[in-house]
Amino acid sequence: MANNTQTTKSISLDDYGIKNAEVHYQLHPDRLHDIAIAKGHGVEASSGALAVNTGEFTGRSPQDRFIVKDEVTKDRVWWGNVNIAFDPDDFQKLYDKVTEYLSGKELFVRDSYACADENYKLNIRVITEYAWSNQFAYNMFLRPTEKELENFTPEWTIVNAPGFMADPKVDKTRQHNFAILDFTRKIALIGGTGYTGEIKKGIFSALNFILPVFKNTLPMHCSANIGKDDDTAIFFGLSGTGKTTLSADPGRRLIGDDEHGWTKENTVFNFEGGCYAKVINLCEENEPDIFKAIKKGAILENVILHADGKVDFDDVSITQNTRVSYPLDHIENTVMPSIGDNPKNIFFLTADAFGVLPPISKLTPSQAAYHFISGYTAKVAGTEAGVVEPTPNFSACFGAPFMPLHPAKYAEMLSSKIQDTGVNVWLVNTGWTGGPYGVGTRMKLKYTRAMINAVLNGDLKDYTYEDYHIHSVFGVAQPRSCPGVPTEVLSPRTTWNDDQAYYTTAFKLANSFRENFKKFESFASEEIRRGGPQRYAF
Repeated sequence: MANNTQTTKSISLDDYGIKNAEVHYQLHPDRLHDIAIAKGHGVEASSGALAVNTGEFTGRSPQDRFIVKDEVTKDRVWWGNVNIAFDPDDFQKLYDKVTEYLSGKELFVRDSYACADENYKLNIRVITEYAWSNQFAYNMFLRPTEKELENFTPEWTIVNAPGFMADPKVDKTRQHNFAILDFTRKIALIGGTGYTGEIKKGIFSALNFILPVFKNTLPMHCSANIGKDDDTAIFFGLSGTGKTTLSADPGRRLIGDDEHGWTKENTVFNFEGGCYAKVINLCEENEPDIFKAIKKGAILENVILHADGKVDFDDVSITQNTRVSYPLDHIENTVMPSIGDNPKNIFFLTADAFGVLPPISKLTPSQAAYHFISGYTAKVAGTEAGVVEPTPNFSACFGAPFMPLHPAKYAEMLSSKIQDTGVNVWLVNTGWTGGPYGVGTRMKLKYTRAMINAVLNGDLKDYTYEDYHIHSVFGVAQPRSCPGVPTEVLSPRTTWNDDQAYYTTAFKLANSFRENFKKFESFASEEIRRGGPQRYAF
């Protein structure tokens, strides 16, 4: 990790088309913190963290994410409503408008890199309009040393201009905000939105193309940690399923909380140098590592502060997607560099708001491939306009918005890894028990942790009839007992106390799985297709 001195190196942005800018290069995060406050872009919370409001956008805008369709991408990207094509000439015109907008302004530039494994390192230059956006880049990307900066050559460039508003009719965007990847020019162009997640996810999306296409490495939307015996565990899951929370385990060292690569050498490395955690309903008792990481250097987004500067983590009046970014060294138990050996256990996390999936179950290789392609979780009533009951939410590979290739490509790579390494795969429901959302209750975090610890400790072994029950609808193997968890909790049907209602709901969800999978059937083998629910209602 880099030291905290500010480099004396100065740079010009003329080669990027940005003229006469006042460039602040590689500022220390404390200085960026102070500038943000001085400019009225943020305030200091009682913890010392910088609290900012990202403005109109408090989350990503998937419909405004584009990829330039050119010789590099046209025959490789899975084009559609996730990966939306953008014309190369239109990109150049828009880029020129953004750089003209940034010319003459006070700008902040940071050189950093992604991928902790030296063999896969990607050098990045981040050019930002705001100081706090640059501090976010410091937190989230890996930090070069002074010596590394002397001869630093960026391979990718992020140009971030929240204050620039596109004209959709002229600029060929959908609305005034945009996030566009150009794999030929190697530029991530972001405008019209202050949400910092677009910076992070832009490079993640780029690596999700670069690593499998050119490096024979599986990119994963997952967290990862490592035990005292160097046993690596990885956690796949969509937002709100517990990926960050469950990987921040005081008894294990954190590799990373969101983005990793699984190499042909069978190592796992973190893409990032920090964490970007949700803080909705955060409390020290349940998530001590994340709570303690919120200190000077961290950036809180869209939270409500009391008069004394303390955060009200339960207040979601701005957004439910309240966040904090912080460098990995804010967590005590981390691995440096952020690399682990071949994983022994993989957890697929889902927040099943229907309350029908077991809290933990063991998957066969074909089931693992099926559930990976499906990427299931559920939206609950009240989180979005028009959502009045639990709604299935499928995101292929647990990260469809960031996957430029067809999901089958990533699933094939994962299936090959599972078969080659013999890794165990588990489906963990961190959602509802005792009924669906509105009737049942959310699975207790202490039970989920106990189940995961039982796996990592070797208490949940390979499938036998005596130790596991095969779920009659989904076909997964649910354990009959688990240390630290009441036996009745392990059987979702038992917690309902109404068999008819349970099976009606289970069949409804099974049908949703099957309907969602139709778009992948032509790409999936018969073995993978058999990994889904085998019983369904007409």
